[in-house]
Amino acid sequence: MRILIQRVCRASVTINQQTVANIGQGLLVLVGIEEADNDDDVKWLAQKLVKIRLFDDSDGVMNIDLLTIQGELLIVSQFTLHAATKKGNRPSYIKAARPEHAIPLYEKFINECHQLMGRPPQTGQFGADMKVELINDGPVTIWIDSKNRE
Repeated sequence: MRILIQRVCRASVTINQQTVANIGQGLLVLVGIEEADNDDDVKWLAQKLVKIRLFDDSDGVMNIDLLTIQGELLIVSQFTLHAATKKGNRPSYIKAARPEHAIPLYEKFINECHQLMGRPPQTGQFGADMKVELINDGPVTIWIDSKNRE
């Protein structure tokens, strides 16, 4: 399971010209799920996400987590995070999980984040053609892969 975290001033998701999710200061998280992922990956990544210190303290050092600033969270599924680009010029998505495996894990990830934060995150819609807008604050962008635990 992979997540791409972006610290944002604001972010939103639009589907069919209708805004379905909208946050202010917080984190936009793109989530990619592969066939090898399981509940352990979900729990580890959710814990890491909620506790990662990406917000500035009074000295301007990234030393504060999402909970402390009472920031918002927007979670969006993105199978393209598992694109293989080694061969040729057309990415392969063979490692990305099929919906019947990915959707339950995506929903568990959302629920786990909800439990850890004490409030529900905003979300996109799994499998939809979404338009994601954001203002990346910093810019700060972090990649975390549960298989590498880094």
